[in-house]
Amino acid sequence: MRPFNILDGCFNLKNMSKKTKKLLSWGVGIAFLAGITAFVVMGNGNSDQTNRAQYSASVLDALEKTFDFNTISMKDGNVSHQFEIRNDGVEPVVIEKVYTSCMCTTAYITDSSGKRYGEFGMPGHTGSSGTKIEVAPGEAANVEAIFDPNAHGPSGVGFIQRSVYLETNSAASPKMEFSFQATVVR
Repeated sequence: MRPFNILDGCFNLKNMSKKTKKLLSWGVGIAFLAGITAFVVMGNGNSDQTNRAQYSASVLDALEKTFDFNTISMKDGNVSHQFEIRNDGVEPVVIEKVYTSCMCTTAYITDSSGKRYGEFGMPGHTGSSGTKIEVAPGEAANVEAIFDPNAHGPSGVGFIQRSVYLETNSAASPKMEFSFQATVVR
């Protein structure tokens, strides 16, 4: 009895050249590896929800989520503002991601012990956005937003609005946005 070959039913292997057989073998191998890769990726659950730390019933809260710098001059350089966040719940909340809406904006997080995390920026441009900053029940942290009015060059004058985003493991409020505005002059 001859050994079973899955390709015998589809192809006449006796009439194929060695080169064709080799290409066919490579194609089957690549398809097999692609299938394994897809299985691993799908098995890991590419959703943010499965990669999150255990969900928290608590929520981070902020008294202020917007700020107006009013008129700022390019020649005076960077401006910054700190937004305070507080965990008034009974479980820790983990800040898992911090990022900004534009390359001209960076952010830092300072926890209640004074440890500073960052520089966080626009995804793909400045720093890393992933983090694991825990805000314990009853504790506060500061979100510092820094705007560089010179980042867009001489034509970057006029009204601007930018944001800093936090993604957390809070089940009730997983994303926070802190925004600021200004009128940039030369």
